[in-house]
Amino acid sequence: MKKLLIIYYSWSNGNTEWIAKLLQSTAGGELLKIDTAMPYTGSYNDVVEQGHREVNQGYEPELKPVNVDISDYDVIAVGTPTWWYTMAPAVKTFLHQNNFAGKTVVPFMTNGGWPGHVIKDMKSTCSGAEFACEMQVKFDSNGGDHLETPENKIEAWAQNVKALL
Repeated sequence: MKKLLIIYYSWSNGNTEWIAKLLQSTAGGELLKIDTAMPYTGSYNDVVEQGHREVNQGYEPELKPVNVDISDYDVIAVGTPTWWYTMAPAVKTFLHQNNFAGKTVVPFMTNGGWPGHVIKDMKSTCSGAEFACEMQVKFDSNGGDHLETPENKIEAWAQNVKALL
């Protein structure tokens, strides 16, 4: 049986964390939350503006240390919220710091109606990886936590990820 690692970054409402935990409850595997060494501060709008600047500059923040070696895993699910049409800068940092060659990567992302090019960007960052079961999960467009993607679609996706193992 293949080993699954579920890596995610989640900031405001925990939407991406909720999807990661749903995946773990269905498929098993180890769950790992990544976070920035310097936490974002200020209001929601302050962080949105900071995130916009960071994405435009290609900024990759320093991350808190994680105790995981991705070479120990066969399938790696990577979850991110959409930040200005791409992955959150913390996820970009993590992807650049690790070697995904020979791994199966399951990219998943949450968005408020503007999925942008998140999955495409994740794929281009994980050179040498195979990709499977990509997923876009939509929440309300007001920055809230109201799920708009049917939950049975998310559960079916999680079952498809489980079938990879």
